[in-house]
Amino acid sequence: MGLVLFLILGACCGAVSVIALTFRSAASPKSAHPITAEWVEELSVDRYRPMLRLLDDRDVRALQRKPGIPQEKIAQFRHERCRVFQKYLKRLNADFSSVCLALKVVMLQSNVDRPDLAATLLRAQLRFALGMVSVQTRLILYELGIGSVDVTGLFRLFDTMRLELRSLTPESAVWGS
Repeated sequence: MGLVLFLILGACCGAVSVIALTFRSAASPKSAHPITAEWVEELSVDRYRPMLRLLDDRDVRALQRKPGIPQEKIAQFRHERCRVFQKYLKRLNADFSSVCLALKVVMLQSNVDRPDLAATLLRAQLRFALGMVSVQTRLILYELGIGSVDVTGLFRLFDTMRLELRSLTPESAVWGS
């Protein structure tokens, strides 16, 4: 009984740690882009579209149907796909954080108060952080061969905030260097 309690407590502590780290990384990325009008124009959810295909189970099922492919190779294939997916996810997080930072700069420099935009931004950041936790958790399970990973919610949030930034960015604006 004591061992079961210890394992449950350990799993809870691990889950809380993952959630805390995800929220922290979503709130303050380690690398930020120089925020320029050109950067805003180049931003697109299309650069993340390969994520939708990376974890598609059709590739794994095709490997499983081939005779002579050991389970270790299939697990390695799944693992490599998860690593590439993680890199895309990290970049998406950095781009989302940069968009949010740019929106904050726009709000600070604006002559008009925008409490509606501030509220939208706060909600979007919270939803994105929760979405990242969900995707990270599902990614761990996927790597173990359980379930699937859906990033369309993160894509929608990113695209919504990107479009909001684009609508507020004058063509001649340049922030950063």
